[in-house]
Amino acid sequence: MRCAIIADIHANLEAFLAVLKDMKEHGDVDELWCLGDIVGYGPDPHLCLELLRQANHICVVGNHDLAAVERVDTSAFNPDAATACRWTHRQLTDSDTEYINGLPKRLTQGEFTLCHGSPREPVWEYIMSTGVARDNFEFFPTLYCLAGHSHVPVIFKHDGISCSFNQFSPSVGLALGKSRLIINPGAVGQPRDGDPRASYVIFDSESRMARLYRVAYDIETTQKKMMRAGLPVRLAARLSQGK
Repeated sequence: MRCAIIADIHANLEAFLAVLKDMKEHGDVDELWCLGDIVGYGPDPHLCLELLRQANHICVVGNHDLAAVERVDTSAFNPDAATACRWTHRQLTDSDTEYINGLPKRLTQGEFTLCHGSPREPVWEYIMSTGVARDNFEFFPTLYCLAGHSHVPVIFKHDGISCSFNQFSPSVGLALGKSRLIINPGAVGQPRDGDPRASYVIFDSESRMARLYRVAYDIETTQKKMMRAGLPVRLAARLSQGK
Protein backbone atom coordinates (compact mmCIF):
# COMPACT_ATOMS: atom_id res chain seq x y z
CA MET A 1 0.00 0.00 0.00
CA ARG A 2 1.17 3.51 -0.82
CA CYS A 3 -0.30 6.46 1.01
CA ALA A 4 0.36 10.17 0.75
CA ILE A 5 0.60 12.10 4.01
CA ILE A 6 -0.35 15.77 3.85
CA ALA A 7 -1.00 18.53 6.37
CA ASP A 8 -1.93 22.19 6.51
CA ILE A 9 -3.41 22.74 3.06
CA HIS A 10 -4.77 26.03 4.37
CA ALA A 11 -7.14 26.71 1.49
CA ASN A 12 -4.23 27.04 -0.97
CA LEU A 13 -5.69 25.44 -4.08
CA GLU A 14 -2.65 26.02 -6.29
CA ALA A 15 -0.37 24.27 -3.80
CA PHE A 16 -2.82 21.39 -3.30
CA LEU A 17 -3.25 20.83 -7.04
CA ALA A 18 0.52 20.87 -7.54
CA VAL A 19 0.96 18.26 -4.79
CA LEU A 20 -1.73 15.99 -6.24
CA LYS A 21 -0.09 16.23 -9.67
CA ASP A 22 3.32 15.44 -8.18
CA MET A 23 1.92 12.39 -6.40
CA LYS A 24 0.80 10.92 -9.72
CA GLU A 25 4.23 11.50 -11.21
CA HIS A 26 5.73 9.37 -8.43
CA GLY A 27 3.20 6.58 -8.94
CA ASP A 28 -0.36 6.13 -7.81
CA VAL A 29 -1.20 6.28 -4.11
CA ASP A 30 -3.94 4.16 -2.59
CA GLU A 31 -5.02 6.60 0.08
CA LEU A 32 -4.53 10.18 1.22
CA TRP A 33 -3.93 10.79 4.94
CA CYS A 34 -4.63 14.41 5.89
CA LEU A 35 -3.51 15.86 9.23
CA GLY A 36 -5.91 18.77 9.38
CA ASP A 37 -6.06 22.51 8.74
CA ILE A 38 -7.60 22.05 5.34
CA VAL A 39 -8.81 25.64 5.53
CA GLY A 40 -7.68 28.92 7.08
CA TYR A 41 -5.32 31.61 5.77
CA GLY A 42 -5.86 30.88 2.06
CA PRO A 43 -8.41 31.98 -0.56
CA ASP A 44 -10.07 28.70 -1.64
CA PRO A 45 -11.51 26.88 1.38
CA HIS A 46 -14.53 25.36 -0.37
CA LEU A 47 -12.58 24.17 -3.42
CA CYS A 48 -9.87 22.59 -1.26
CA LEU A 49 -12.46 20.78 0.84
CA GLU A 50 -14.20 19.61 -2.31
CA LEU A 51 -10.95 18.35 -3.83
CA LEU A 52 -9.96 16.47 -0.68
CA ARG A 53 -13.37 14.85 -0.40
CA GLN A 54 -13.09 13.52 -3.95
CA ALA A 55 -10.02 11.50 -2.95
CA ASN A 56 -9.90 8.18 -1.10
CA HIS A 57 -8.83 9.69 2.19
CA ILE A 58 -8.90 9.86 5.95
CA CYS A 59 -8.55 13.13 7.84
CA VAL A 60 -8.33 14.63 11.32
CA VAL A 61 -9.46 18.12 12.25
CA GLY A 62 -7.17 21.09 12.82
CA ASN A 63 -7.52 24.27 14.86
CA HIS A 64 -8.25 26.43 11.79
CA ASP A 65 -10.88 23.95 10.63
CA LEU A 66 -12.62 24.21 14.01
CA ALA A 67 -12.39 28.00 13.97
CA ALA A 68 -13.96 28.08 10.52
CA VAL A 69 -17.06 26.30 11.86
CA GLU A 70 -17.05 28.42 15.02
CA ARG A 71 -16.15 25.63 17.42
CA VAL A 72 -13.15 27.48 18.85
CA ASP A 73 -12.86 31.15 19.76
CA THR A 74 -10.80 33.17 17.29
CA SER A 75 -9.38 35.18 20.20
CA ALA A 76 -6.86 32.33 20.48
CA PHE A 77 -5.44 33.31 17.07
CA ASN A 78 -3.24 36.23 16.07
CA PRO A 79 -5.19 39.10 14.43
CA ASP A 80 -4.37 38.12 10.83
CA ALA A 81 -5.27 34.49 11.40
CA ALA A 82 -8.49 35.48 13.19
CA THR A 83 -9.49 37.72 10.28
CA ALA A 84 -8.88 34.84 7.87
CA CYS A 85 -10.88 32.46 10.07
CA ARG A 86 -13.89 34.77 10.05
CA TRP A 87 -13.63 35.24 6.28
CA THR A 88 -13.33 31.47 5.80
CA HIS A 89 -16.47 30.84 7.83
CA ARG A 90 -18.47 32.94 5.35
CA GLN A 91 -17.20 30.92 2.39
CA LEU A 92 -18.22 27.47 3.62
CA THR A 93 -21.29 25.64 2.37
CA ASP A 94 -23.53 23.65 4.70
CA SER A 95 -21.89 20.52 3.32
CA ASP A 96 -18.42 21.87 4.09
CA THR A 97 -19.46 22.63 7.66
CA GLU A 98 -21.01 19.19 8.11
CA TYR A 99 -17.85 17.52 6.82
CA ILE A 100 -15.56 19.47 9.17
CA ASN A 101 -17.85 18.82 12.13
CA GLY A 102 -17.59 15.10 11.43
CA LEU A 103 -13.78 14.98 11.52
CA PRO A 104 -12.15 13.32 14.56
CA LYS A 105 -9.29 14.85 16.55
CA ARG A 106 -7.28 11.61 16.44
CA LEU A 107 -7.24 8.53 14.26
CA THR A 108 -5.42 5.20 14.43
CA GLN A 109 -4.48 3.63 11.11
CA GLY A 110 -2.50 0.41 11.54
CA GLU A 111 0.86 1.32 13.08
CA PHE A 112 0.13 5.06 12.88
CA THR A 113 -1.63 7.57 15.12
CA LEU A 114 -2.81 10.63 13.18
CA CYS A 115 -3.37 14.03 14.78
CA HIS A 116 -3.04 17.67 13.85
CA GLY A 117 -1.09 19.13 16.77
CA SER A 118 0.10 16.40 19.13
CA PRO A 119 -1.27 13.12 20.51
CA ARG A 120 -1.44 14.77 23.93
CA GLU A 121 -3.34 17.84 22.70
CA PRO A 122 -4.49 17.08 19.14
CA VAL A 123 -5.74 20.53 18.19
CA TRP A 124 -3.39 23.09 19.75
CA GLU A 125 -0.02 21.74 20.88
CA TYR A 126 3.03 22.21 18.67
CA ILE A 127 5.75 19.54 18.69
CA MET A 128 8.83 21.62 18.01
CA SER A 129 11.37 20.42 20.60
CA THR A 130 12.72 17.11 21.83
CA GLY A 131 11.33 17.86 25.29
CA VAL A 132 7.75 18.22 24.05
CA ALA A 133 8.20 15.26 21.71
CA ARG A 134 9.55 13.03 24.50
CA ASP A 135 6.51 13.77 26.66
CA ASN A 136 4.15 13.04 23.78
CA PHE A 137 5.49 9.54 23.13
CA GLU A 138 3.53 8.52 26.24
CA PHE A 139 0.25 9.60 24.65
CA PHE A 140 -0.02 7.24 21.66
CA PRO A 141 0.11 3.42 21.65
CA THR A 142 1.27 2.86 18.07
CA LEU A 143 4.87 2.75 16.83
CA TYR A 144 4.48 5.93 14.82
CA CYS A 145 2.64 9.22 15.09
CA LEU A 146 1.92 11.65 12.25
CA ALA A 147 1.39 15.29 13.22
CA GLY A 148 1.28 18.63 11.42
CA HIS A 149 0.54 22.13 12.79
CA SER A 150 4.11 23.50 12.88
CA HIS A 151 4.38 23.59 9.05
CA VAL A 152 7.95 22.24 9.32
CA PRO A 153 8.99 18.75 8.13
CA VAL A 154 10.75 17.04 11.04
CA ILE A 155 11.29 13.63 12.60
CA PHE A 156 11.47 12.88 16.33
CA LYS A 157 12.83 9.45 17.29
CA HIS A 158 12.58 7.63 20.62
CA ASP A 159 14.84 4.61 20.99
CA GLY A 160 13.51 3.65 24.42
CA ILE A 161 16.11 5.73 26.23
CA SER A 162 16.43 9.13 24.60
CA CYS A 163 14.59 11.34 22.12
CA SER A 164 16.37 12.83 19.11
CA PHE A 165 15.43 15.30 16.38
CA ASN A 166 16.20 15.50 12.66
CA GLN A 167 15.05 17.66 9.81
CA PHE A 168 13.09 15.64 7.25
CA SER A 169 14.97 16.14 4.00
CA PRO A 170 13.70 15.31 0.49
CA SER A 171 17.14 13.90 -0.35
CA VAL A 172 17.03 11.08 2.23
CA GLY A 173 14.39 8.35 2.58
CA LEU A 174 13.19 7.43 6.05
CA ALA A 175 13.22 3.71 6.84
CA LEU A 176 10.55 2.84 9.39
CA GLY A 177 11.87 0.23 11.81
CA LYS A 178 11.34 -0.63 15.46
CA SER A 179 12.11 2.80 16.91
CA ARG A 180 9.11 4.95 17.72
CA LEU A 181 8.76 8.06 15.58
CA ILE A 182 6.79 11.29 15.41
CA ILE A 183 6.79 12.46 11.80
CA ASN A 184 5.72 15.86 10.49
CA PRO A 185 5.31 16.03 6.68
CA GLY A 186 5.49 19.84 6.58
CA ALA A 187 2.78 21.99 5.03
CA VAL A 188 1.10 21.87 1.65
CA GLY A 189 -0.27 25.39 1.71
CA GLN A 190 1.98 27.46 3.95
CA PRO A 191 5.51 26.08 4.58
CA ARG A 192 7.45 27.73 7.41
CA ASP A 193 10.92 26.22 7.11
CA GLY A 194 12.29 28.86 4.75
CA ASP A 195 11.40 26.82 1.65
CA PRO A 196 8.24 28.13 -0.03
CA ARG A 197 7.61 24.90 -1.93
CA ALA A 198 4.72 22.69 -0.85
CA SER A 199 5.70 19.70 1.27
CA TYR A 200 4.26 16.19 1.61
CA VAL A 201 5.28 12.56 2.24
CA ILE A 202 4.65 9.24 0.50
CA PHE A 203 4.82 6.09 2.62
CA ASP A 204 5.19 2.65 1.02
CA SER A 205 4.14 -0.11 3.41
CA GLU A 206 5.91 -2.80 1.40
CA SER A 207 9.34 -1.18 1.44
CA ARG A 208 8.55 0.56 4.75
CA MET A 209 10.07 3.74 3.38
CA ALA A 210 8.73 7.26 3.80
CA ARG A 211 9.96 9.97 1.43
CA LEU A 212 9.47 13.70 1.60
CA TYR A 213 8.76 15.66 -1.57
CA ARG A 214 8.88 19.42 -2.20
CA VAL A 215 6.80 20.88 -5.00
CA ALA A 216 6.94 24.33 -6.58
CA TYR A 217 3.55 25.91 -7.27
CA ASP A 218 2.09 29.17 -8.58
CA ILE A 219 2.49 31.30 -5.45
CA GLU A 220 1.67 34.52 -7.28
CA THR A 221 -1.78 33.29 -8.30
CA THR A 222 -2.59 32.36 -4.70
CA GLN A 223 -1.38 35.76 -3.51
CA LYS A 224 -3.50 37.61 -6.08
CA LYS A 225 -6.57 35.64 -4.99
CA MET A 226 -5.89 36.55 -1.38
CA MET A 227 -5.62 40.24 -2.23
CA ARG A 228 -8.87 40.16 -4.20
CA ALA A 229 -10.59 38.46 -1.26
CA GLY A 230 -9.38 41.15 1.13
CA LEU A 231 -7.35 38.73 3.24
CA PRO A 232 -4.45 40.21 5.27
CA VAL A 233 -1.48 41.26 3.14
CA ARG A 234 1.03 39.65 5.51
CA LEU A 235 -0.57 36.24 5.03
CA ALA A 236 -0.08 36.54 1.29
CA ALA A 237 3.46 37.95 1.50
CA ARG A 238 4.79 35.18 3.74
CA LEU A 239 4.09 32.53 1.10
CA SER A 240 7.02 33.81 -0.98
CA GLN A 241 9.48 33.31 1.87
CA GLY A 242 8.14 30.05 3.24
CA LYS A 243 7.94 31.58 6.73
